[in-house]
Amino acid sequence: MLQEAALTETKTETYPVTGADLLLKALEKENVEVIFGYPGGAVLPLYDKLYHSKILHVLPRHEQGGIHAAEGYARISGKPGVVIATSGPGATNIVTGLADAMMDSLPLIVFTGQVATGVIGSDAFQEADILGITTPITKYNYQVRSIEDIPRIVKEAFYIASTGRPGPVLIDIPKDIAAGVSNQPEKETEVNLPGYQPTLKPNYLQIRKLTEAVSRSKKPVILAGAGVLHGRASKELKDYAEQQQIPVIHTLLGLGGFPAGHPLFIGMAGMHGCYAANMGLTECDLLINIGARFDDRLTGNLQHFAPHATVAHIDIDPAEIGKNVPTSIPIVADAKEALEQLILQDGKPPAHKEWLETILRWQEEYPYYYDKESGRLKPQQVMEMLHSKTEGNAIVVTDVGQHQMWAAQYYRFNKADRWVTSGGLGTMGFGFPASIGAQLADPEACVLAICGDGGFQMSTQELAIIQEMNLPVKIIIFNNMALGMVRQWQEIFYESRFSHSKIPVQPSFVKLAEAYGIKGYVIQSKAEAEEVLDEVLHNREPVLIDFRVDPDENVYPMIAPGKGLHEMAGVKP
Repeated sequence: MLQEAALTETKTETYPVTGADLLLKALEKENVEVIFGYPGGAVLPLYDKLYHSKILHVLPRHEQGGIHAAEGYARISGKPGVVIATSGPGATNIVTGLADAMMDSLPLIVFTGQVATGVIGSDAFQEADILGITTPITKYNYQVRSIEDIPRIVKEAFYIASTGRPGPVLIDIPKDIAAGVSNQPEKETEVNLPGYQPTLKPNYLQIRKLTEAVSRSKKPVILAGAGVLHGRASKELKDYAEQQQIPVIHTLLGLGGFPAGHPLFIGMAGMHGCYAANMGLTECDLLINIGARFDDRLTGNLQHFAPHATVAHIDIDPAEIGKNVPTSIPIVADAKEALEQLILQDGKPPAHKEWLETILRWQEEYPYYYDKESGRLKPQQVMEMLHSKTEGNAIVVTDVGQHQMWAAQYYRFNKADRWVTSGGLGTMGFGFPASIGAQLADPEACVLAICGDGGFQMSTQELAIIQEMNLPVKIIIFNNMALGMVRQWQEIFYESRFSHSKIPVQPSFVKLAEAYGIKGYVIQSKAEAEEVLDEVLHNREPVLIDFRVDPDENVYPMIAPGKGLHEMAGVKP
């Protein structure tokens, strides 16, 4: 009786509650540690409750910076990144981040404020139809119409975002719902979504079919995508590759899923992939795709892609299997579950000694290369130094462009979850704010924000965060006074007509950093780079380094549009 009385008393003390109370309590139940948010009129009821919350709130200086930071946090922590934006322009400012997270399968929970329910649809001040805008670029979205629905919706959203193929979920909350009061005791609910049942375990017959295909193959390869990382399947991939002695190729987003120093690692494939990886995909007789989308930057001209191969595709998203490349052995499953089942099979390893020798010869004869004797500071040189001085253990976060490809080529990842980049959408302005989220996800890590001078200028305002929070992010700007990849394409395909790709007027990035109270350096030679990197890479302060790299340097190898993977330009002669 005393226990019952105590429970009744507790309920009396905690009710009535506002929608904002219920929302904050739901976030605490999901063990949310960090929120990236920007206040505004429609979310003030929630911000009033956040005033006393123990959850860390990070204030970006632009909503797009906030959602990119949440992406970086999600990518490194494996937990959903949580974002808050107000209605209207606050909500529309996060659209790019939602599309980016959707393309790259990153779990986000995004709360947008909305005008009061009574004026929705009347073009009220700061109203935007964010559900209509974001339906194509979210895994799911909600608009809350009842205070009592908030706990259920939040619980479902976290489940949807983080299971199956991860992705962003948006919850739109009208202001009167957030501020409104409920007297009803909160109901404990279980997630019940009959129409959403991701397939995790593979079909046994398809596993057997793949095992038999491996035993028969003479030239097998594994193509490992980001699905290996999302599925926390790096160990299983390594165990399976070693068991069967199958060489491994990575996509851009899959880097780190298999150790780059392993003798079975071939390299990254695709438009700027290495010769051995692209020829491996071209010449293989069995292609085992684990968690990759077969996107166009990977495959090149599909008519020439893996022309001799039986294709097996393991993916948790059935919509990806057969979408771009015809698949003989489809396996809908979680990468970890599928690899565990493959390891348990009793198939004999393939007899393919000559194939492994051929790949090794390709690697030795056609490595990545650049002119080391030019006397100019080369971006590849900088990446090699960064890899050496961090012993390959840094978290590398990039923006999009030439510097992104040089980082992928020359920073060799031996650990999972050390690589953050915008792959599918290719979002300029992503890198620096994403590095903030990555640093918050792993506070002890050395985080390198690799940026171009163009992309960095899209998010410089977030310098305020790293100074305010003393986040030791190392901002590495590859400054070639241009939109480098655009300039490269104009040089190669448009007869060097550099139409608006050069950036002749720039701020002093060092003075800009100093304006925020952050140290800055300009580097123009390898000797200067050695001295400064030795000084700053291992301290616990933010820093910006402006590397004045060779403005004429291009990314090679390169596969031109319409060409196959075997038709690489810029391969070492």
